[in-house]
Amino acid sequence: MPVLRLPLFVDTVFTAAVTFYAGLIPGLVTAFLTWIIGFTIKNGNIHPFIICSVAEVIIIFLLKPAEVDTRKLSAEKKRTAFIIIWGKLMVLYIIVCVSISILGGLIDYIFYTVLPNTKADFSAEDAFKEWYLQSAVTVLPMSILSRLPVNIVDRLIVIFGGYFISRILFKYIKKGD
Repeated sequence: MPVLRLPLFVDTVFTAAVTFYAGLIPGLVTAFLTWIIGFTIKNGNIHPFIICSVAEVIIIFLLKPAEVDTRKLSAEKKRTAFIIIWGKLMVLYIIVCVSISILGGLIDYIFYTVLPNTKADFSAEDAFKEWYLQSAVTVLPMSILSRLPVNIVDRLIVIFGGYFISRILFKYIKKGD
């Protein structure tokens, strides 16, 4: 079955959007449904990286900016709200990027190095692993560090894209209020 293979992990954009919009439980349900669909599409290729999605949902839920209905604010207050939200999203982005890189690297190390599992698919961080192997970096740091360049781009899309998708949902669903 042909599958769109992006060199990022952007499957969590809508999980993030649901978490921003609806909260923890809907975000977790979306993460698990995404994982189950991915499991089905990949013909049963199971992996434990759902833990990263769960952690990301929890972090987003705990650190997401408060909902602000800017329709009733003055232009100056809208700018102030925008700057505050932008700053909070940047902090959230950095925290998620670093924490998911560490968690994903630990899972990768345990699942593919400590346990006797073979990796079925080439993913974006594998290209960086080759460079680290040539630099004599040991396996655990290599598993973590190889994810950072990918997550820098990927989590930017996930956090900001998810937030803006949630704002579109907020705007159109709350419009009738």
